[in-house]
Amino acid sequence: MIFSRFISLDNWKKWLWVIVRFTLIIGLSFVILFPILQKISTAIKHQNDLYSPIVVWIPQNFTLDNFINAIQIMDYWETLLNTFALSATTTILTAISCAFAGYGFARLKFKGSNLLFAGVILTILVPPTTILIPIYLNLKDFNLMGIIPLFTGGKSINLLNTYWPFILTSVTANSLKAGLYIFIFRQFFRGVPKEVEEAAYIDGAGVGKTFIRIMLPNAVPAIVTTLLFSFVWQWNDSFFTTTYLTSSKVMSTQLSSLPYNLAIELSGGDASKADPFYLSMVQDTGILLAILPLIIIYLFVQRYFVESIERTGIVG
Repeated sequence: MIFSRFISLDNWKKWLWVIVRFTLIIGLSFVILFPILQKISTAIKHQNDLYSPIVVWIPQNFTLDNFINAIQIMDYWETLLNTFALSATTTILTAISCAFAGYGFARLKFKGSNLLFAGVILTILVPPTTILIPIYLNLKDFNLMGIIPLFTGGKSINLLNTYWPFILTSVTANSLKAGLYIFIFRQFFRGVPKEVEEAAYIDGAGVGKTFIRIMLPNAVPAIVTTLLFSFVWQWNDSFFTTTYLTSSKVMSTQLSSLPYNLAIELSGGDASKADPFYLSMVQDTGILLAILPLIIIYLFVQRYFVESIERTGIVG
């Protein structure tokens, strides 16, 4: 009897699924954690450990010099403050503009709305590099459809190397991954019963008051999801940030120039004399310093993030 239960088909399916699930979890955890653990191991090594054949993970000479050099070269604390201010500003503006757009697509039906929403979906599918050149030229010679030259004597404004490109794209729901956020809000607002809005209309509330007083308070899961996604993607973005900003001290620009600046300092002005392996070691340390604030934030908000994902309908 016991042997027949052991070899039963249902029992084998159960154990096979446990093994597959366990393998997937271990495999995904390895893919995610291995690069981080490798960078941590590299960051605490001394330069001499790079050339020691017996050192793989645990260093022989433990040191924090890599962190000191990275913090000094990156001007880390000022860079951290600038990056947080930029990410927080764009995150808030993006959440507001995308909430308006998502509500409009979900509830305010007008001629051509489906076509416009198809354009929103297209922004998710199209690689950002395909539209970078026209956006770059528009920001370089920004004239606001010919209005600005009327007040500046025929001259346009160069918005590059300022925070204005991020502010303008965030306000107009055209920032990094904004199409996804609009889709999230649209899906959430479509799931809210229409009777809630109709009751507000009966009480004399208009569209704007209904949206602000009724719909937004119920959209907290979608707002939390958008805020977290937007903040993390803006913090980690290097494509648009290094394109729009060239001299500002933010994480992306400082990380990209970290090896060169360190080489100049160590070699007395001749970057070609610096040890490229040591430069890579310090850059890995800088990357750890860059992702550390995100890890700390995630430790505090992970519960709210999981709950918001479950309630937004992002997978529905």
